[in-house]
Amino acid sequence: MSFTLGIDIGGSGIKGAPADLDKGEFALPRLRIPTPQPSTPRACAQVIGEIADHFGDEAPGPVGITVPAPVIHGVTPSMANLDQSWTGFAAQDFLAEQLHRPVRLVNDADAAGIAEMRFGAGSGESGLVVMTTLGTGIGTALFYDGVLIPNSELGHMEVDGHDAETRASSAHREREGLSWKKWAKSLQRYYAALERLLCPDLFIVGGGVSKKHDRFLPLLDLRTPIVPAQLRNEAGIIGAALAAAQD
Repeated sequence: MSFTLGIDIGGSGIKGAPADLDKGEFALPRLRIPTPQPSTPRACAQVIGEIADHFGDEAPGPVGITVPAPVIHGVTPSMANLDQSWTGFAAQDFLAEQLHRPVRLVNDADAAGIAEMRFGAGSGESGLVVMTTLGTGIGTALFYDGVLIPNSELGHMEVDGHDAETRASSAHREREGLSWKKWAKSLQRYYAALERLLCPDLFIVGGGVSKKHDRFLPLLDLRTPIVPAQLRNEAGIIGAALAAAQD
């Protein structure tokens, strides 16, 4: 039995695993390799090749790969957490050439949302669902009746005169040593602003901090239901594999 390989490129690590898309879980334990420095497309491609080779015949088909950037027709028009040589780069075609197999490149938050909508907290949900990932920054993914509206960058919307993720990301809480209660005040302003703009049916909160959701989600006062993601750190890899398999 073969599976679909998903790979998640992050600022500190590149992680991959074959995904069982019938069950929505890893078919084998993931492999993580530190992100090369500088994190150029060619250097990252070498690491991706190592991960693909590691899993060999277990996942021989198309590969889904996430990047921390928008992806427009296979091109990354901007880049925040990797080398700036990714900016304006035709990354999808380049990675396919390097791996000698089809590649589907997708924004990392979109990939996490794809997985949550299929197997996690968004399964069966209709209307407008907003997935947010709280981490180094804030990633967002929008779905209407289960269909992805790609490349939303709503972590960068202006709230109280500041880029939202500079005040509401998990990294900001850690840097500043904020209590959960104080951080929740920034989250309240952020999610209330999203609620006013979008009138969503559901918020899903992902990122590593979501495993401690009981510390902060109950402190938020919103009209919109807000729930923790269920797939946690597996979501990006599984979502990337789903995107590749759907092509």
